Amino acid sequence: MKKTKPSFNFLLGLGMSVLAGAQPVPQVTTGSIQRLENFPSKYVAARHVDVWLPDGYMASRRYNVIYMQDGQSLFDPSASWTKSAWHVDVTVARLMREKRISDTIVVGIANAGKSRWSEYFPEKFLPWVAQPFRGEFRTQWMEGTARSDAYLHFLVEELKPAIDQRFSTLPDRDHTFVMGSSMGGLIAIYAMTEYPQVFGGAAGLSTHWVGTFEPNAALPLAAFNYLQAHLADPREHRLYMDRGTTELDVLYAPYQQFVDELVRDRGYTAANFMSRVFVGEGHNEAAWAKRLEIPLLFLLGQP
Repeated sequence: MKKTKPSFNFLLGLGMSVLAGAQPVPQVTTGSIQRLENFPSKYVAARHVDVWLPDGYMASRRYNVIYMQDGQSLFDPSASWTKSAWHVDVTVARLMREKRISDTIVVGIANAGKSRWSEYFPEKFLPWVAQPFRGEFRTQWMEGTARSDAYLHFLVEELKPAIDQRFSTLPDRDHTFVMGSSMGGLIAIYAMTEYPQVFGGAAGLSTHWVGTFEPNAALPLAAFNYLQAHLADPREHRLYMDRGTTELDVLYAPYQQFVDELVRDRGYTAANFMSRVFVGEGHNEAAWAKRLEIPLLFLLGQP
């Protein structure tokens, strides 16, 4: 594997997570945050989980749930290492107010800082990667081990039951969604595919098919092979993906185009699959915030 100098985006992945105890509770302009502090797990390191509840949240009503990755950058720029955020609360609240989506809460799951790659890169891609590239990638990018299956055990077996117990959710698949950007997009699509009975839809924004910061065939090909064999049933799921055309997103075009064809071959149609290109947009929270409405409406939109 070619040695790659860490870029701003790699540092972003490390920097978005500081010691859990030092992370401030995000401030939101609408709704409220309930923090599950240092949420424990037998599978992965403890981390904060920030649950956004809309204004007027009531236990007598039932809510969709979106599980979002990189929770440090979802709500409050001042709480984010990059000083930029998705402003998820603003967009979800507006769409609810306009009655374009039904009642929804958002679960923001903090990433694990330096372990982000090992938790977010799909573990079952790796058997499709030939040696020595596989071992070099695991050593250089994943701290020597894959933790994404453990992360999904945490998400499905520990966190989701806790959310469904503490909050007034619609716990079934058709009202449970998973979303992320970059590496978070990879783990979101992987989560729906590994747990199709849990997640009814997934969104990957600027999905990081290349796995590193250099174009390569090995990691995207592994993703293609896995998805061709295992992608969730199109009759029961919705899938959204997109990319920009600048910054790190400039690498994604050939890989995303191939994934789009693979998804359509699997039987997805315009009714349950959307892939968008945003010309001039880059790989950052501001870009994802600008287009967040689109995946939200695709996954949760009212007829």
